[in-house]
Amino acid sequence: MNSELSRWRLEKAEQTFREGKQLLEAGSYNGAINRFYYAAFHAARALLATKRLDSAKHSGIISLFNREFVKPGLISEEASTTLSALFSLRAEADYDDFKSFGLEEAERAKEAARSLIEEVRELLSR
Repeated sequence: MNSELSRWRLEKAEQTFREGKQLLEAGSYNGAINRFYYAAFHAARALLATKRLDSAKHSGIISLFNREFVKPGLISEEASTTLSALFSLRAEADYDDFKSFGLEEAERAKEAARSLIEEVRELLSR
């Protein structure tokens, strides 16, 4: 188990989450969604570090997260849904022309990311 890397990635998730909150408070909702996705992404990678797993692709991280932690029941299906949904929202926020998210969508992304990070933190503390 690579606990140092796992801790570092979880701290990166927390820092990225704080950045998302700052963007949310500034009214930059697309930017906030981007940061909330990356916060969840870094949390998922924190778990993968415990099994010395990683991927160069976001889809690979999501797949490994689901295979290693969701399917065996170590992490909830909700966390899997959250990670995939945030990935889609982030892609829309970053790449779709004329896409502009609002406060409500950014708040939902924030709550979803927070929940996933807390679930990962709880599993890592066991």
